[in-house]
Amino acid sequence: MLKVGITGQSGFIGNHLYNTLALNASEFVRIPFEDEFFQKENELRKFVASCDVIIHLAAMNRHQDSSVIYETNIELINQLITALECEKSKAHVIFASSIQEETDSVYGKSKHDGRNKLADWAKNSGAQFTGLIIPNVFGPFGLPFYNSVIATFCHQIAQGETPEIQVDKEIPLLYIDALIDHIIQCIREKTDNGKHLVQAEKTIGVSDLLKKITTFHDEYFNNNKIPALLDKFNLDLFNTYRSFISHDHFPVVIPKHQDDRGYLVVTMQERTGGQSFYSITKPGITRGNHFHKSKIERFCIVKGDASIKWRKIGSSEIREFIVSGENPSVVDIPVWYTHNLTNIGNGDLVSLFWSNQIFDKNDNDTFYEEVS
Repeated sequence: MLKVGITGQSGFIGNHLYNTLALNASEFVRIPFEDEFFQKENELRKFVASCDVIIHLAAMNRHQDSSVIYETNIELINQLITALECEKSKAHVIFASSIQEETDSVYGKSKHDGRNKLADWAKNSGAQFTGLIIPNVFGPFGLPFYNSVIATFCHQIAQGETPEIQVDKEIPLLYIDALIDHIIQCIREKTDNGKHLVQAEKTIGVSDLLKKITTFHDEYFNNNKIPALLDKFNLDLFNTYRSFISHDHFPVVIPKHQDDRGYLVVTMQERTGGQSFYSITKPGITRGNHFHKSKIERFCIVKGDASIKWRKIGSSEIREFIVSGENPSVVDIPVWYTHNLTNIGNGDLVSLFWSNQIFDKNDNDTFYEEVS
């Protein structure tokens, strides 16, 4: 098995990569990294010595003093190279650079110069090096005002704020899962290319992005409808937007349409497709304990009392929702949150579910992990 370490493990890309590598435990061993290793030479050297592959993601994107960005990013690379040389390492180093290399920004220059430094180290040491030139990356759990304009827009709209467009231009985009898949492919294939261009999946104007996210919010948050998600980009963008919604939004109470015959409850209005299904759960029984990377799921209790719990992968914080068929409501499960459903009542629990994907046993986007 390959031992893989990620500098910047706790960042946006690093966290997704670290969690995805865990899904391939028979192939990769994750070597944990902490940001403080760059302040502790011995720890950085131990980390380097433990790795067959190092993905260097640690970098500063923004700072009021632009010179600090350049100096910080180059110093991180110098420290990494020093550790590699001290340990006589021939690890395969994969460096995350950016299409901003083509601009005159200080950040882009730091990426360009840093990539060349690592390429020189690899040439001199006989190691493999992959210098990835990456377009704008977006996805769940990005940091607003730092990682991407999409993260900023999603955060502001979910908070009820009105975003402002600074520059309306076309931007090339890559979803985080596609980037992670590409990095893992480079590890497997031992890609040795000092300037390896990663293709964007979608190019779209900033104003069109804002319009899409605003429409998602109006349909989903304000009107409890799943918007039309007719292609991968819209699904990826919607799941990114959903990751910024406060968990206090759930459960969403839905109205009963009642008369002397009984009552009717509309549990789902959606424009996409997918499948609906229901389950009967005996008292005290728990279902689930798994998570999804892209699947959207809605839970609705028809009869009985239930506890729905979820926990973000990589976190220890558990959120619980107590729901009942007597008070119709829905809970939508975020991506990358392991979740379960427990019958806490005395009789059978009747649960109705909807997923935007029709079940495929060969590609069911379901990964086992206990909530607690």
